[in-house]
Amino acid sequence: MAKAETTDKPDTGGIAADRLRSIVERIERLEEERKALAGDIKDIYSEAKSAGFDVKVLRQLIRIRKQEPAEVEEIESLLDVYRRALGM
Repeated sequence: MAKAETTDKPDTGGIAADRLRSIVERIERLEEERKALAGDIKDIYSEAKSAGFDVKVLRQLIRIRKQEPAEVEEIESLLDVYRRALGM
């Protein structure tokens, strides 16, 4: 007669429960950090607005700075062509 295994953990269907729990907890911590960072960024935009800066333009500037210089140049060239075509 085979001896039945006894453990303190419930049957997990072959899933490494400890590993899964660790991954979920790490994701939850990072989500909280992201939430805190988003609040900090919002505060900085509010500070910029109160200092007289246009927040919409700041957001656009930050988006542009993330791009490669060649990509920015190409977009600006096309934008210029389109503006001229529309008589702007």
